[in-house]
Amino acid sequence: MENSNKYLHEVAITAIVVKNDTYLITRRSPTKRRFPGMWTVPGGRLEVHDYVSLPKDTEHYWYNVLEKTLKREVKEEVGIDIKNIKYVTSLARVHKDGAPSLVISCLTDYVGGDVVLEEGETDKHEWVTLEEANNHNLIEGIYDELVMAEKQRKGTKSEWKKT
Repeated sequence: MENSNKYLHEVAITAIVVKNDTYLITRRSPTKRRFPGMWTVPGGRLEVHDYVSLPKDTEHYWYNVLEKTLKREVKEEVGIDIKNIKYVTSLARVHKDGAPSLVISCLTDYVGGDVVLEEGETDKHEWVTLEEANNHNLIEGIYDELVMAEKQRKGTKSEWKKT
């Protein structure tokens, strides 16, 4: 079923979490509809309740909505806290069911907490170096995002390209 509103997108945000020069990757549950059993980084979708239940920051707007969503999603999905959220890249897709989605990929720092996986979402996690990440069945494009994040950590900002 195709979306008839060309402006309506599912919005998701993901976290490339850094801890001691390693990155957190998770394996999606085999029961997930999209990319079952593949490795990725934590994140999730923006939901209206992420902001409408909060007081507006100005007369008309809520600010830091994506940042708050990412912190919530990472806490729910893997049980850890993050900070220093920085933009890496964005990607879009129209899924098989016709639903368009926009994903904002961010680099974040690990703050604390033990990894506790959300049942039904992910079934395994690892803290990996960039080189080790390439040995996992990552969703296409994720490794390239990790490369971008690594470069950004070293002071070089770049646009996504397939490596």
